[in-house]
Amino acid sequence: MRKNLLLGCVCAISVFLLAACSGGSTESSQTSSESTASSKSTSSAEASSKESKADTAAIDADGVFTVGFDQDFPPMGFVGDDGEFTGFDLELAAEVAKRLGMEIKYQPIAWDAKEMEIESGNIDVIWNGFTTNGRENDYTWSKPYMENKQVFVVSKDSGITKVEDLKGKKVEVQVDSSGEKALAENKELSDSFAELITTADYNTAFQDLEMGATDAVAMDIIVAGYQLKKRGDGKYIILEDEPISTEEYGIGFKKGNTALRDAVDATLVEMAADKTLKSISEKWFDTDVTIIK
Repeated sequence: MRKNLLLGCVCAISVFLLAACSGGSTESSQTSSESTASSKSTSSAEASSKESKADTAAIDADGVFTVGFDQDFPPMGFVGDDGEFTGFDLELAAEVAKRLGMEIKYQPIAWDAKEMEIESGNIDVIWNGFTTNGRENDYTWSKPYMENKQVFVVSKDSGITKVEDLKGKKVEVQVDSSGEKALAENKELSDSFAELITTADYNTAFQDLEMGATDAVAMDIIVAGYQLKKRGDGKYIILEDEPISTEEYGIGFKKGNTALRDAVDATLVEMAADKTLKSISEKWFDTDVTIIK
């Protein structure tokens, strides 16, 4: 009887000890799993944070968004009556910089030195009525945001009413511009001129047109329309029914700088969606000339 009782006690104690050991093992395993999961979660969060910082660094190395532009190219970028830089493109750029949390910097450049400026890192973008056509492989480009034409502007009393009337006439165009490029590609037309003159900017070209030093100016229709509206004297007309070429405006980035390009593109799409592009466009042109959807 005593032996049976003792044996029973030993068995009970053994079962208790086994249960305790088993419980401890489960708890330890659960704790270990939770620790591993926590560690993975922390590592994932750290990796995500590092990736986010890397993306930010790629876009915003110094926190400054430097815009290269021709300061004599109204209404896209120019010096206003108050002596400050202003213009449609510059206003768009400022809003993009603000939304990206960057400081805007306007950097006037010589238009024929724009490639050197962006390659050297002096500027982040070329944003100034910059035509993509024919330059597709020279830069990394944003989405096109405007359509444009190259046209001729002539004095209203010149007797010139169509492009063929320019035969034997002097025509002026900005150096290294889309107008110059378009005329270089249309040799039949440009060879019919008495002379094709290049100038540093369109303000000078209009002065030459007013003084009779040239018979026509080849230029962007957007810029031509603004110039005629600003002058308001009815002295000039645009031969817009016969454009030299049609094209699109884009923002030029250093080739390969897709991080900044993608950030700017996304911001422009956002601005189109909330009607900011439309609002800025109507301020400058009385209509929405933008094409981003």
